[in-house]
Amino acid sequence: MRARLARFAIILAAILAAGTTGYMLIEGWSFADALYMTVITLSTVGFSEVQPLSPDGQLFTTALIVTGVGAVAFLFSTIGQQIVSGELHGTIRRRRMQRSIDGLSGHYIICGYGRVGGQVIESLQQRKKNCVVIEQEPGHGAEGDDLLFVYGDASDDDVLRQAGIDKAAGLVAATGDDPTNLYITVSAHSLRPDLMIVARANLPAAEGKLLRGGASSVISPYTMGGQRIATQLLYPSVTEFLDVVMHSGDLELWLEECMVWPHSDLHSKTVEEAQVRKRTGANVLAVRRSDGGTVLTNPPSNMRFEPGDVLIALGTREQLRALWRLTSVEP
Repeated sequence: MRARLARFAIILAAILAAGTTGYMLIEGWSFADALYMTVITLSTVGFSEVQPLSPDGQLFTTALIVTGVGAVAFLFSTIGQQIVSGELHGTIRRRRMQRSIDGLSGHYIICGYGRVGGQVIESLQQRKKNCVVIEQEPGHGAEGDDLLFVYGDASDDDVLRQAGIDKAAGLVAATGDDPTNLYITVSAHSLRPDLMIVARANLPAAEGKLLRGGASSVISPYTMGGQRIATQLLYPSVTEFLDVVMHSGDLELWLEECMVWPHSDLHSKTVEEAQVRKRTGANVLAVRRSDGGTVLTNPPSNMRFEPGDVLIALGTREQLRALWRLTSVEP
């Protein structure tokens, strides 16, 4: 739309310049009279001539009407067609959407709005997280929802920047094609080496490549689905409990992780000294150490918390907020 308007503006300016110059040369009029005559001719308002026209001036006016009026009429008809067809509305909507994306920070980028990507978005939205979806082209029913979309190739650096990768908290490569997910992962990792990237793998052979390409973790829906079915058969009560803890929006208990920050209350304290359970009510089930990512279940009492340690805790919302206050730096 912008390119078309620019072309029409250039053509219109050229016709105005040609008409003004022609009247000045043929009739010997001043610039103001020549411009005025050109404008009223192109606008077809029906005013009389500024001054009587010579035969050459009449021929020139005829040519100006045929070329100039046709171009102006075509310009306005094209703009009207754009408005009626909805292209202008779509352009305005995408610009508004881009402004909303530019204002986000700590959001999650979902590449591929399919069955897997849709479930990821639904889960994130239940936790009040902002999402930006990258799709090749419009055409999804979810576009009428409150989702923010960027259209284009998710492996393209410019498209990732439009989605706000510089300020994103994480990215999901969730398309149904392993090579595409690999390209997205490599591009995203090159732009943000520190970004949490979760990639979908459909074939077992793709998992190692995705990890080498920069994915923080790789999820296979089919492998996880099979493991879930087996666990449901063997330990139905445990599975149902974990489902309720992780996915229920109205349960009192929540399972979350909190990272220990430098100079926080837990910095350099042992588990016994910290007294997390007594002070917050939250249960620390495991700790992922900052050095190498070792996960310690039921951490010993003499273990000392260090910056970068991640506490996996179970508790109510209030208990978890109290734990966040211990692991974070108070302003």
